[in-house]
Amino acid sequence: MSHEHQEHPPSFMKSPAGIALCVVGAVAAYFLITEHLAHVTSFLPFILLALCPLMHIFMHHGHGHSGHGDSHRAPPASDDKGPTP
Repeated sequence: MSHEHQEHPPSFMKSPAGIALCVVGAVAAYFLITEHLAHVTSFLPFILLALCPLMHIFMHHGHGHSGHGDSHRAPPASDDKGPTP
């Protein structure tokens, strides 16, 4: 029983060119964030207000309630008063 191991070339991200590309990308992302943060934060209240109705629509699935069955009903209350001494 012989197992032949095929050698694969190293992935691009582990090569020197891939590491250099990641470093350049990280530096570019840093400068983009630091230089344009003031522009983004000025629109932050408007973005939050725009997200409220979108979150309501997507999180409540439009209030259609079709196909949910009885999954949203509260469980029936039991008459159990707790452990008896």
